Amino acid sequence: QVQLVESGGGLVQAGGSLRLSCAASGRTFSSYGMGWFRQAPGKEREFVAAISWKGLRTDYVDSVKGRFTISRDNGRNTVYLQMNNLKPEDTAVYYCAASNGYGSRRRTDFSSWGQGTQVNVSS
Repeated sequence: QVQLVESGGGLVQAGGSLRLSCAASGRTFSSYGMGWFRQAPGKEREFVAAISWKGLRTDYVDSVKGRFTISRDNGRNTVYLQMNNLKPEDTAVYYCAASNGYGSRRRTDFSSWGQGTQVNVSS
């Protein structure tokens, strides 16, 4: 398995930006599809974005399309989530996750998870 550690969360005003990072260690990072999920208080953990092994394919939930960008640097064993034009409804704990494949948005298809990083967007 791969170990994941997220960073970059914080408090930002609506319309602002944050970049989340997820550092991976353990088995070969480049062999994993990577994803970001988020969980708001009282809600289910939901899919946000995913990226394939080499970064050639990406997938986004409709609510973040055009505002969020997922990317990866396999040389640094890191995946990023650039979040622009943040809205109060983006407030959540954001989790990085690793999958043996690519194309699924199901939590159960991601085998390794980070501890999460809190993002708060004020109105």
